[in-house]
Amino acid sequence: MSERFLVEKDKGVARVILNRPDKRNIMDGTFFNDLLEIFPALDKDPEVRCIVISGAGKSFTAGLDLTWAGALLAGGVGADAREAMRQSVKDLQESMSVIERCKKPVIAAVHSHCIGGGMDMICACDIRLASADAVFSVRETRLAIIADLGTLQRLPHIVGQGWTRELALTGRDFTADEALKMGLVTRVLPDKAALDAEAEKLAAQIAALAPLTVQGVKGVLNFSRDNGVYPGLDFVAQKNAAQLPSEDLMEAVTAFMERRAPNFKGK
Repeated sequence: MSERFLVEKDKGVARVILNRPDKRNIMDGTFFNDLLEIFPALDKDPEVRCIVISGAGKSFTAGLDLTWAGALLAGGVGADAREAMRQSVKDLQESMSVIERCKKPVIAAVHSHCIGGGMDMICACDIRLASADAVFSVRETRLAIIADLGTLQRLPHIVGQGWTRELALTGRDFTADEALKMGLVTRVLPDKAALDAEAEKLAAQIAALAPLTVQGVKGVLNFSRDNGVYPGLDFVAQKNAAQLPSEDLMEAVTAFMERRAPNFKGK
């Protein structure tokens, strides 16, 4: 049972809801540890085909819990303390990386604040939607911290080097409209209700498709991003050689001929 999240599952869609609304869903050690349990479990769950991350209350997340982080930083100045700090950072990085490595597509539905660590989280997702009131910030620079949980590595692949450098070097806030313009989000909805509805609709569309194919597409996109065009072509050739033909492919052809919606089973 998670202390910082609600996890709900229905019709192939898992909803991971940040659930510390009284604190604007700020991120502490429990938050990061919960992610390390939630996403590997959803990754292995055959009933889950798509995941939506959203936030309860007034904000998606206001970022790092500075009280908790202050205690983490007060561990001493010796070599052993610095090594412990390095390992702590690696552990926190893993809590974001498990989102990216999850075979199931992950949609982030962002409303109001998405600050600091929130950017790390949504950059590890596959698709990002926002409500019109969303405010984003790679805030760490303003706190004399180098963002270290993945934003500086993933954001350039999403919005390019120019936008990433402006946002990371200034630490400034930016709006949902700016996020749409730069390509961080793909859609802006008028309010949270419309945002949640759109995220559900998109997740349902993905969940209705052949799950092994969807997971294969995500895997090929990530591999090609990290390794380049020609290794990516080799990788997708191997993927399709392993997966085709499949029962889902035959179901797709049969459904087309019978003029009905296909019923994919991941076989």
